[in-house]
Amino acid sequence: MPADPCAEVRAIYAEVEAVLAAHPRQCEARTECCRFRLTGRTPMLTAGEALVAAQAVRAAGRKALPPSADPNAGRCPLLGRDGRCTIYAARPFGCRTHFCAAAGGMLPRKALQHLIHRLEAVAEQLGQTDPRPLESAVTEALLRFKK
Repeated sequence: MPADPCAEVRAIYAEVEAVLAAHPRQCEARTECCRFRLTGRTPMLTAGEALVAAQAVRAAGRKALPPSADPNAGRCPLLGRDGRCTIYAARPFGCRTHFCAAAGGMLPRKALQHLIHRLEAVAEQLGQTDPRPLESAVTEALLRFKK
């Protein structure tokens, strides 16, 4: 297991921000990408990403993801009542490199591939081989904190 998987994931996120600076985006907290039913896509998280998100949820004073007011709405459970991400600084890789056409579309995989491999390596060290949907990944990571 990595000495501090969360620190490694945060370092990867910092590098993502550098890549984003080289590929200007037009995202102004549009949140369309947070409406999974609208986009037809749900972010998939590696184990390390889920731990970082879970830590941010806990830092916000929560022990679980907030229940959805409308479970059929298909929106991210991390959106607050104001419609903004409650863990924006700790948002997952997929949310950083999102697929929102209005913001400029998906970043080229070639620009991100080395970072994806690092996230996968952290996940393997944590005993996870496949990414999981955001809600179940974060819920599972939150359960780790209860132990």
